[in-house]
Amino acid sequence: MTALRFASGATCRYRFLYAHAHLSSLRPAARRSLATAKAPPSLFAPLDTFPDRHIGPDDAEAAFMLSQLGYESMDAFVNEVVPPTVRVASTELTNEVIGPLSEIELNRRAKHLGTENKPFKSYIGMGYHNAVVPPVILRNVMENPAWYTQYTPYQPEIAQGRLESLVNFQTMVMSLTSMHIANASLLDEATAAAEGMVMAYVSTGQKKKVFFVDSAVSPQTLAVLRTRAKGFGIKLAVGDASVVLTDEALRAHLCGVLVQYPDVNGSIRDFGKLAESAHEAGALVVVATDLLALTMLKPPGEWGADIVLGNSARFGVPAGYGGPHAAFFACTEKLKRKMPGRLVGRSRDTTGQMAYRLALQTREQHIRREKATSNICTSQALLANMAAMYAVYHGPSGIKRIANKVHGLTQLLKSTVERLGFVTTSDTFFDTLTLDVTGASLDASRVHAAAAAVGVNFRWIDDRRVGVTLDESVGPIDFLRIANVFTSAVGSSSLDLEDLPGPYPPAIPEHLTRTSEFLTHPVFNKHHSETEMLRYIHHLQSKDLSLVHAMTPLGSCTMKLNSTSSMIPLTWPEFGSVHPFAPQDQVKGYTQVIKELEDDLCKITGFHACSLQPNSGAAGEYTGLSVIRAFHEARGQKHRDVCLIPVSAHGTNPASAAMAGLKVVPVKTLQDGGLDLADLKAKAEKHKNNLAAFMITYPSTFGVFEAGVQDACKIIHDNGGQVYLDGANLNAQVGLTNPAVCGGDVCHLNLHKTFAIPHGGGGPGVGPICVAEHLASFVPSHPIIATGGKNAINAVSAAPFGSASILLISWAYIKMLGGQGLKDSSQIALLNANYMAHRLAPHYNLRYKNHNGRVAHELLIDLAEFDKAAGLKVTDFAKRLQDYGFHPPTCSWPISTCMLIEPTESESLEEIERFCNAMIHIRQEAEDIITGKQPKDSNLLKNAPHPLSVITVSDAEWNRPYSRQTAVYPVSGLREKKFWPTVSRVDDTYGDLNLVCDCPSVEETAHDFS
Repeated sequence: MTALRFASGATCRYRFLYAHAHLSSLRPAARRSLATAKAPPSLFAPLDTFPDRHIGPDDAEAAFMLSQLGYESMDAFVNEVVPPTVRVASTELTNEVIGPLSEIELNRRAKHLGTENKPFKSYIGMGYHNAVVPPVILRNVMENPAWYTQYTPYQPEIAQGRLESLVNFQTMVMSLTSMHIANASLLDEATAAAEGMVMAYVSTGQKKKVFFVDSAVSPQTLAVLRTRAKGFGIKLAVGDASVVLTDEALRAHLCGVLVQYPDVNGSIRDFGKLAESAHEAGALVVVATDLLALTMLKPPGEWGADIVLGNSARFGVPAGYGGPHAAFFACTEKLKRKMPGRLVGRSRDTTGQMAYRLALQTREQHIRREKATSNICTSQALLANMAAMYAVYHGPSGIKRIANKVHGLTQLLKSTVERLGFVTTSDTFFDTLTLDVTGASLDASRVHAAAAAVGVNFRWIDDRRVGVTLDESVGPIDFLRIANVFTSAVGSSSLDLEDLPGPYPPAIPEHLTRTSEFLTHPVFNKHHSETEMLRYIHHLQSKDLSLVHAMTPLGSCTMKLNSTSSMIPLTWPEFGSVHPFAPQDQVKGYTQVIKELEDDLCKITGFHACSLQPNSGAAGEYTGLSVIRAFHEARGQKHRDVCLIPVSAHGTNPASAAMAGLKVVPVKTLQDGGLDLADLKAKAEKHKNNLAAFMITYPSTFGVFEAGVQDACKIIHDNGGQVYLDGANLNAQVGLTNPAVCGGDVCHLNLHKTFAIPHGGGGPGVGPICVAEHLASFVPSHPIIATGGKNAINAVSAAPFGSASILLISWAYIKMLGGQGLKDSSQIALLNANYMAHRLAPHYNLRYKNHNGRVAHELLIDLAEFDKAAGLKVTDFAKRLQDYGFHPPTCSWPISTCMLIEPTESESLEEIERFCNAMIHIRQEAEDIITGKQPKDSNLLKNAPHPLSVITVSDAEWNRPYSRQTAVYPVSGLREKKFWPTVSRVDDTYGDLNLVCDCPSVEETAHDFS
């Protein structure tokens, strides 16, 4: 697309290093001869440039779409989509600003940076372990686009595979914790603990304000709790949890208590009496724990826990310098409707067949908005699926063997180091020892120096104590290396395997030893050979529609290409095996990737500083608003606590504002979908003494660039507030405008949208914030690794750089596209959406356009007329689209009668035409219902989708007023390329009224639900 796509910059930089090396090896005469020749530079230009692979339409297709819209050039088109007042200069984002790398060059660069991470093996613990990823899961789940390109399973008929896997995850958590119900994952252990704290506060009526935290929880968890407590006005008390038993003044105001089991120092304590005492005081007991340890320890559900949470990553998910990892979260039956996050439950389809679906969705932030106490949207579905597959593959006996090994090695290490004079601070433990080195007449630095000399990291606690956490990866060589760190530190002779002591005393008290069975369901006792496991993974995969099958045109979700070349470095051990608290001199490769990504994101947004710590877009919103609150406080304006939010905003906006302690005031929108500036001005002036912030999404959630965005921001600034620009729709902006030019002070970005991190079936995600210079000193800190500025708010995630390993994906995406490629991607995203609007406008009501008749990167079609004429709902159109082989667009949001459609830049003209033809054909099917050619109560749309189980009934049983051919092959091409829904329409109401969230029994599987 030279004429259209790359008018202002080259697509690649040339590499002459190989040529120079070759010339220098030739004889002088040959060199002189070649020196007079003029080899064309094009010979050395990379052929694997990324923009042509990432952007779907080629030159001719883009030119055709422009001509259909009435434009001769891309610039002329963009000028009528993006208001000229917010356009950035053409030199703002070019290949000179961010130079592109070819796919091979990127791979080499990533390899080089990987070697900059020193290959130390960490036994630091604190919730992070060296996980062993079974190769069958690594190759067939983690590296498989059929798993990682899926979206959140809001359309259950084409998502039964990952829903079943997430039910396996929930069942695994419920079984190991002995709790009644578990969700489908949260972002990380620390934020899960914060959710538990708020759940305890809300569940006790929000009248008791004190939440007690045992001092032996992980420091990163405590830091995140401090951040979250502030927004809710919760008072944290920290100390020895035993005080809860006796301090009556504390008990009178106590809403909950958090303990860690085993604690961060490895000790196993009996919290049974604490739980009884807390319950007597009307408080809830929240427990952070380790799933592997629970195979040997009495589970929290058996000694009185109300909420149990932790990190599931040691079930086969790499450390990845902090993530992503799936936190687990379980609770008692009575708390289930207050539980945050997504919950997968069982229901039935229209034929009575069992089916899975997302349950109790009215709990979620997009429904409850400012009344929500959690803004959770993205979870960690891909990582939860990996952990569930790990449990399926190993089964209860395999996992128990792993636990026995880890515990036995820890017992052996205790006996070994005690013979050298070291003192363990607790006789009860599972996998972690805290060693007092003063018994060996040392200080901790000497032990750490000895460890560093052999490529090993231990936990630095203080000058007197060292922490060591073992895991399933420890083999004999590893163990001897660990043990000989201590012999070296005391100047003793090195040990061999035959020198190791034994036997050793029990380290788990008998009354805290698990006696109950776990993972008894057949799914965990069946697929233990690689052949069986491979088939099970692919059996589930075959049920789910993903980007490997078709476009997923979900509005506000940006389901673009997740390129293979950007995913490859993710599984390299140079990046995957790094502990998030490893010393900084060991992680120079990661440090460079993070710095380059932060710098590039600042160039793209026009802002001064960036924090990559938030683990989701919603977490980014909460972080940005917390930064704004801290800014006002630092200026002596703590009273500023009002946040203005348009009624059209995504539900996470008001939920995040409420979490940050802000009072939400809604702002009206106009009939044309634009922001009501008069209402904004009136409310800003009314609240000018208390105005903290204004949240706005740009382009708007209605799919239009609003011309008055700078005027809106000026109104807020004139009244003392700060502007939070939601970056969910940044894919429409890159290189064309930016949040700073629009007038924002802070924005978050969805790296899993604009910058190509895959959605993973509902996570992972990354939601970094970028801020203006006056807010730069307030971005989040971390208690272990220094981040943030001098006025930094407390941590918002467990790891200092959040889900650090997947930052590689966005880093690679930006580097391979370069400045011009990034701009071209946004331009093509706008073009694809407007061409789609052009094709659909004669058949559907296009709800909002700008004054030039253009949309942004997505379009909103209103289906209300079909409800009035024939009782056809948005859901009916969505389910019928499944029969055509497509994932439906976003349904009933931001307007209940609408579909929001976003094609992205990665879809070709052929795929766009295929989708438009499907929508036009469904429009004709709807017309047949309106005109009476099909009955209103039983028709192609109302009965959709049509799985094989419905189509293959006998002729006598087929009782529908249309042919099977019409049902499943409505347009040409589907016979060759057909994706089949695996169940018919799922009954949402039945699933919520009969809530069951674990794996079905053999008997239930054998019978239907009718």
